[in-house]
Amino acid sequence: MSTHAKTEPQGFLQRTFKLNEHKTNVKTEVMAGITTFMTMAYIIIVNPDILSATGMDKGALFTATCLASAFATLIMAFYANYPFALAPGMGLNAFFAFTVVLGMKYSWQFALTAVFLEGIVFILLSFFNVREAIIDCMPMTLKNAVSVGIGLFIAFIGLSNAGIVAANEATKVTLGDVTSPAALLALIGIVITGILLAKNVKGALLIGIIATTIIGIPLGVTQAPAGLISAPPSLSPIAFQLDFSKLLSLDMFVVMFTFLFVDIFDTVGTLVGVSSKADMLDKNGKLPRAKKALLADALGTTFGSLIGTSTVTTYVESAAGVAEGGRTGLTSLTTGILFLIALLFSPLLTIVPSAATAPALILVGLFMMSPVMKINLNDYTEAIPAFLTIIMMPLTYSIAEGIVFGILAYVFLKVLTGRTKDLSLPMYILAILFIAKFVM
Repeated sequence: MSTHAKTEPQGFLQRTFKLNEHKTNVKTEVMAGITTFMTMAYIIIVNPDILSATGMDKGALFTATCLASAFATLIMAFYANYPFALAPGMGLNAFFAFTVVLGMKYSWQFALTAVFLEGIVFILLSFFNVREAIIDCMPMTLKNAVSVGIGLFIAFIGLSNAGIVAANEATKVTLGDVTSPAALLALIGIVITGILLAKNVKGALLIGIIATTIIGIPLGVTQAPAGLISAPPSLSPIAFQLDFSKLLSLDMFVVMFTFLFVDIFDTVGTLVGVSSKADMLDKNGKLPRAKKALLADALGTTFGSLIGTSTVTTYVESAAGVAEGGRTGLTSLTTGILFLIALLFSPLLTIVPSAATAPALILVGLFMMSPVMKINLNDYTEAIPAFLTIIMMPLTYSIAEGIVFGILAYVFLKVLTGRTKDLSLPMYILAILFIAKFVM
């Protein structure tokens, strides 16, 4: 009886997430989920910090960030069975706070309403397979390029977060102060994690994050926690605060469309890039169950707007968990549960500095480079769009912009060289929409 009781939970997980079919196991998936959480847990601190610039309650934003992330990630786990985690998107939260509210002088309630409407439109687009069609129409060259571009993008995020690279007025980007405690800690973390990877240690990224956090204590980078457990702040100051008074205004449409556009291509780019690296795409380059994965994103955005946070999107940091072997929804289930646990352990989570997660992001960037070998660099109608996709992601700090430049280059080069047979109707439509975006 005791043996049966011990194996029953694993049997349930096996049936629910089809672990054997995906050639994985419970331990690998859980470790992958923890790793993903550790690399994206910074959003719990950063998102409230950005959105509170609008006057929203910072404590309530912490709770909303954890709940929205957990909600969307758990849908991804049980409904789509993919190892992808979701949370309020970086970039989109900055647009929410600094452009819509502080720049355009609209209330944060107006901005939340735009996010809510975007989520509803997303749900409709998901049901009518529009977003799935976008994924399917992208040629394999661009899908492989997206993976590489995301790798460079998240490596750049890691280098920047640690202060290894820094902004410079003359050269735009330059070497940071590598003797600073944060940069030094990140470099130590890269060495530690690199050694673990070279020795094929399972959970190398997670172990590296924990070890680097501990080493950060004597360096003064890791701060002692104020406590271990605290009750989550109330959502009441920001939940269900939508303002429909400007529902039919042109500004509402423009703001909603901007959220919609960036979220669509950030999510599509992340799904395609991470899936390409994990060999989850089928022989035709399509992502099975893409509709379900996209719907998790749409529902997360709608729910998040109701409880008081900006657009929820699939996170590129999911690549960290995939690199650790995560292949099913059990990975995202683990991440989702950790977001819920984070509600209680906020003082403890804040001690993990960005310099300790930076090595994982930088090395995941390396992991995601391998699809570049699948790109035909001798065919310039393939190579140039792929190169633009790759290079524009880190340089514009946007997955979406990389995809825009890649698709436009692909369509123009194929049309002007008479190779229109390589193009599908959706690719033409996307190119027209992108041109319209730049004109507008």
